[in-house]
Amino acid sequence: YLMYLNSMADRSFNDLTQYPVFPWVIKDYTSQRLDLNDPDTFRDLSKPIGALTASRLEQFKERYREMPDPKFLYGSHYSTPGYVLFYLARIAPEYMLCLQNGRFDQADRLFNSIGDTWSNCLCGAADVKELIPEFYSLPSDFLVNSQNMDFGVRQDRSKVDNVVLPPWASDCDDFIIKMRQALECRYVSQNLHHWIDLI
Repeated sequence: YLMYLNSMADRSFNDLTQYPVFPWVIKDYTSQRLDLNDPDTFRDLSKPIGALTASRLEQFKERYREMPDPKFLYGSHYSTPGYVLFYLARIAPEYMLCLQNGRFDQADRLFNSIGDTWSNCLCGAADVKELIPEFYSLPSDFLVNSQNMDFGVRQDRSKVDNVVLPPWASDCDDFIIKMRQALECRYVSQNLHHWIDLI
């Protein structure tokens, strides 16, 4: 259904500027076990990413009140070519290199961890990105550095390699399967229309 809506909105896998967009539905990336029967496992689908925490929304509103015309609430969009390539850098490094003038972004800004990416979407000053369809369908190769690309070393001295998964995922395929189960579970089915209205 979401792919159909993306298609009707002229979103396509062939256009990075109009790439299909899917929601973050899970907010729990720290538990050992994912409980799809617990409403606290899920993000509030009635709010955009930038409004999920009251303090962050207030920061956006304060900036809005203080800025000259033309005013805007968010300085970014929920889907951009940069965000798409952020997620796809491991399977399409050539496009990321083209976007970044021949080199990868700083290692600390690359897609390294599911949990860290979610946290940044909740706290980052300009990060309001949603997900792409690859998070909900196999294969999971966009999470694996199968080409052994040198993405650099983060400030904590860890090497950027395969994406770090939440504890509840045993491997990349298990992560995708559980994400898909979450997307299709009762709670999300009952609340997804709110997110569709936002997008």
